[in-house]
Amino acid sequence: MPDTLPLKPIDADTVDKLAATVSEREAIAAALADVVARGLRNVYFVGAGGSIICSYPAHYLLQRKASFPVFQVQSDELNCSTPALMGEGSLVVLASYTGTTKETVAAAKTAKASGATVISAAKAGSPLAEASDIAFSGKSDLFELLVAFELLAATGADLDRAEVDAALTALPQAVRHAIEQAEPQLAKIADAFKDEPITYVLGSGPSYGWAYGFAMCFLQEMQWKHAAAFNTGEFFQGAFEMVDDDTAVLLWLGEDASRPMAERGKAFLDTYCKKAQYVDVKDLDLPGIPAALRQDVSPIVVGALANRLAQHYESVRGHDLETRRYMFKVDY
Repeated sequence: MPDTLPLKPIDADTVDKLAATVSEREAIAAALADVVARGLRNVYFVGAGGSIICSYPAHYLLQRKASFPVFQVQSDELNCSTPALMGEGSLVVLASYTGTTKETVAAAKTAKASGATVISAAKAGSPLAEASDIAFSGKSDLFELLVAFELLAATGADLDRAEVDAALTALPQAVRHAIEQAEPQLAKIADAFKDEPITYVLGSGPSYGWAYGFAMCFLQEMQWKHAAAFNTGEFFQGAFEMVDDDTAVLLWLGEDASRPMAERGKAFLDTYCKKAQYVDVKDLDLPGIPAALRQDVSPIVVGALANRLAQHYESVRGHDLETRRYMFKVDY
């Protein structure tokens, strides 16, 4: 492989993809109003890899504000052991970028067999779309966050609709602005960590999803680099013993209720780890996002920054993000 690759430009259609997802909001709201009217008992976010990672913002929001139970389940875990509470009155929300992830397609069928209502974000005509009761085509993380907001609205949660409307309208441009603003920091991280033998990635609350996702999907899968992810709270239950001044640690800091956990992690790393790098959403301008809604929508920004950071790794390491040994190439 070459020593470096040209840095890809920021995706020109970033705003369009997010805006197209927001445009599905009315249809999502109508579908969920019907689910609630028929008697909603609980909600399950189900996925594998990127799709379960993308459910963290929605799951975290509903855990904080919903009047009904909400769960996350890995797709094949659902197939192997269907939850006893899943059935009539359950809403199962799935996503798959290709719509072909075999475990997730099977999970949709398992959920439907239990009597649950199944909705998904998947390409039209894909196996997952065909296996769902209702399928949408939006970007997974934002689609699932829209599901969360509309479920709260349909069940009478305390929600400032005007602020939610403002946040969702502004979000596509705010995400693009945040990527541009963070570019120097992302370039610095990739350059600093490109040759590290192992990188630890930390995050709490909804940011944990992209701590896990950045370590597993981007560094291990797409860059063939050793990495490990930890919830920032769990980091102090053992993994921090591996840290010294020569350890590569990346910490995502969000603006949600778990921020004290992230700040605790930063305080430790500032003291004991000279190589630590940080991405703090609080440092970024999110034009048009009401202050009260930043904690709910900024996790979408974290996902966008993780994607962009991976492109910086691709460039400085000369390792194309599409290169695979096994995935999509062998039976597994």
